[in-house]
Amino acid sequence: MSGWQAHFITLFPEMFPGSLGKSLTGRALDNGVWHYITHNLRDFGEGRHKNVDDTPSGGGPSMVLRADIAGAAIDAVRVDAPDLPLVLPSPRGEVLTQSSVRELADGNGVIFLCNRFEGVDERIIEAYDVREVSIGDYILSGGEPAALVMVDAILRLLPGVIGDAASHDEESFANGLLEYPQYTRPAIWRGRSIPEALTSGDHARVAGWRATTSAALTKARRPDLWAARCDDKKPKKLSEKAKKPSEKERPPEKR
Repeated sequence: MSGWQAHFITLFPEMFPGSLGKSLTGRALDNGVWHYITHNLRDFGEGRHKNVDDTPSGGGPSMVLRADIAGAAIDAVRVDAPDLPLVLPSPRGEVLTQSSVRELADGNGVIFLCNRFEGVDERIIEAYDVREVSIGDYILSGGEPAALVMVDAILRLLPGVIGDAASHDEESFANGLLEYPQYTRPAIWRGRSIPEALTSGDHARVAGWRATTSAALTKARRPDLWAARCDDKKPKKLSEKAKKPSEKERPPEKR
């Protein structure tokens, strides 16, 4: 199968492709730029009710996805997708960033293990080298919505999904800054005008306004991004070895 692949291990396969089947991502799906396959966890369940979970060891609320059930599902998926990374949407995971999105887009696809319980048996995470990824500091009812968000972010970077690939260059986070404000007609709306620099026809002025406004927005709204950007621009200090050459490196003294 050609194209980028998204595999969803889930109790609710009907949730996919969801919003990914519409607009640009939906058109890319129709054109074969990407494909998705759902894998129902119930198919690997046990007993008359196809149970996939059990009570947490040590006690506690809710239920935990069993290791043997999740493992069987993952093994079945990896028969056809042996080299794809396995991602578990999880609030305790690394926070999704544009750089990690680009990393996943550069691969051939992703297997998403979408949980619906208190958690997944930790032995699954250890045995399969699962990559836990969070889309923010809040709790969802399951991993499916988070997986949809991740795939949407990934698909936008694939060739053939967004018409103008250059539009990625000035989006938020592309250069470590938030994107500048956007305006269009009418020129005046409810007493508010478009900034004069944007209607001046002077490309240098437009670029300058956008750069300045982008920096100001980032500094005000995302001081963490601003601090990281400033830190990246600081000149790196030379190591002590670089400052003081060793005896072997030191030129001989003149006598």
